[in-house]
Amino acid sequence: MQPICVRHLADCQYTQINPNVLPKTGGTILGIVGGAMLRSEQKFSAPLPEQAAFWNQWNAEFREQMIDRVSIDQGNLVARWLQQLGRKDLDILEVGCGAGWLCDRLRTYGAVTATDLSHEVLKRAAARSPEVKFVAGDFMLLDFQPQAYDVIVSLEVLSHVADQPAFITKLASLLRPGGYLMLATQNRPQLERNDIPRPRPGQIRQWVDRHELARLLKSEFDVMQLRSITPQCNRGILRVVNSRKLHTQLANLGLGWASRLVTSTQEEAWLGWTLMCLARKPATQA
Repeated sequence: MQPICVRHLADCQYTQINPNVLPKTGGTILGIVGGAMLRSEQKFSAPLPEQAAFWNQWNAEFREQMIDRVSIDQGNLVARWLQQLGRKDLDILEVGCGAGWLCDRLRTYGAVTATDLSHEVLKRAAARSPEVKFVAGDFMLLDFQPQAYDVIVSLEVLSHVADQPAFITKLASLLRPGGYLMLATQNRPQLERNDIPRPRPGQIRQWVDRHELARLLKSEFDVMQLRSITPQCNRGILRVVNSRKLHTQLANLGLGWASRLVTSTQEEAWLGWTLMCLARKPATQA
C-alpha cells in the first residue's frame, strides 16, 4: 500500500504515513481539503458478536424506519442496471441486505436470496417479504452454492468487511461465468470532507477510494462502470451547494436544470457520497 500524504497547516510540509503501521483496531488520518482540517477514523476489525449486535440495532433504528436519499439513489441505479439486462428470470443474491428494503424491488427481475449479519432484523424482513429467501449469518462463513447466481447486489457492505480481497473473491465464486456484480460503497475522499462520528463498537470501517476499489475488483472482474453518485456534505461550501433548501428553491424557480447540472458536475468530479460499480465476471476463465 502506498503511503498517504498529509499536509500540515502550520508549515505546509508533507509527511508520509504508511497505513500498514496503523493499529489494527483502528487509526486516525488527518488532512486538508479546501482549507479545512479533517478527521477520518478507520476500524479494521471487531468481534463477530459485537458486529451482529451493532447491525441489528443500526438496521432497526434506521433501515426499518426510513430509507435515505443515499440508499434511494443506489437502489435506483441498481434497478436501471437490472432493467438493461432485459431479463426477468435472474437468480439474484443480495449480500448485506439489512432490513430487506431493496428485496421486493429486486424480485421484479427474478428469484432473490438475501443475506445479512442482522439475524433479528432478518426475521422481521422474512415476515414482510415471504417470497425472498433470507439467510442470516456472516457472509464469509456461510455456505452458498458456487456459481449459482446471475447477479450479486451488495450495497455499502465492502467498507464493513475486515478482509476485503477475500470478500471480493467469494462474491466472484458465487457468480456464474458472465455474471454481474452491482456494488456500492462509501467514497472515502468525499466522506473525509464530512464530520462523521467515530465507529461504534462492532462497526468495522474501511472506506476506499475509486482507485482502491478498482484494484480490489480487477483480479476477479471486468469493471464496466465505476462512478460516484449523490453528492452531499455537512460542512464547508459543499454543504451549501448541496443543501435541500437551495435545490428546492431552484426547482420552484423553474431552474431544475441548474440543480441537475450542479449534481452531475459534482458526480463527474468524484464528489458523490457513493461509489457505484457494475462489474462482470469473465465468461471464461483465463
